[in-house]
Amino acid sequence: MTSLTKIEWTDATWNPIAGCSVVSPGCTNCYAMRQAHRLASNPATPHYHGTTQMTRGGPVWTGKIGIAPEAVLTAPLRRKKPTTYFVNSMSDLFHEGVPDEVVDRVFAVMALCPQHRFQILTKRPDRMRAYFAGEHLIQRIDCEIDILINERIDPLQRRSDDLRATAPDLEEVWPLPNVWLGTSVEDQRRANERIPDLLATPAARRFISAEPLLGPVDLRRIQYGETGTRRIDALDLRGIRSGTAWQGETLPPELPLRVLDWVIVGGESGHGARPMHPDWARALRDQCQAAGTAFFFKQWGVWAEGHEVNHIIVADGEIIDFHGETFAGRGGHRGAILMQRVGKRAAGRMLDGRTWDEVPG
Repeated sequence: MTSLTKIEWTDATWNPIAGCSVVSPGCTNCYAMRQAHRLASNPATPHYHGTTQMTRGGPVWTGKIGIAPEAVLTAPLRRKKPTTYFVNSMSDLFHEGVPDEVVDRVFAVMALCPQHRFQILTKRPDRMRAYFAGEHLIQRIDCEIDILINERIDPLQRRSDDLRATAPDLEEVWPLPNVWLGTSVEDQRRANERIPDLLATPAARRFISAEPLLGPVDLRRIQYGETGTRRIDALDLRGIRSGTAWQGETLPPELPLRVLDWVIVGGESGHGARPMHPDWARALRDQCQAAGTAFFFKQWGVWAEGHEVNHIIVADGEIIDFHGETFAGRGGHRGAILMQRVGKRAAGRMLDGRTWDEVPG
């Protein structure tokens, strides 16, 4: 089963896997934990059982991974209408608890559905990179493709859908042209940790989701390496060393010349949502515009600039509440901005008077 979704940057969600673990501040108010907790009590979705536990702050992932029934895994095969799928909105395909053979089978389904586009978003791009570098990867996925095809041949060898005719030659089309790979980054630290692994992974398109955006992010100066002394511009193929672009030089072989194709930005919504400094979103938009990179502004979340008593104050780049208690990360922008909690609908998704719905061609 797949589900149509209200997520602005995709058409539908496809969840062949359930369950996850909290790995960084962006996970704190994850909507999927609450949904998984409700689904865990439903006899129709047994693969969610045990994936969350209740705490004082609400449901939290336990780290248990559940594999969905075969009908869920193969659902995209039964949909003819071209659809963009967000893969595993209720999990992380590259969670350490997901066996490689399960990931292989997910890729086999995607390979057999060239009419669809699949968007994979992970907080574990290091494992994703290692998976793509794995031994006999294409041969393993080919074996899963054969299994999927054979399971759909009836005893009389009649076929309602000729999957074999659509099966690709992975040696020629790898990486799959209909699979986009992305990573979540909520602040500069996570951008530095995750984006280099994403850039080093073969993909038709690469993107980041900066949601919830909890701090400023400069994609032009991504630090990487054990000491963090190497820097790259993730938007326009320039390496930066000591503030000077590496023009005419070759980047180290562990980081091939690749860039981000798409940047999604959004504030947090739901209970306990943390505010997003408006200048953090503007800065990412401006970086993308300067580089010609597709920029998608998903939402403000529940906070918007306002002047009522239900507010927080943004001053000197630090978000504080009106009692003076530190609320979120540092920014580096001067001036005070009042932020009012107005709800997701009222806050909307307009950034400086317009919507930003750019998607890579």
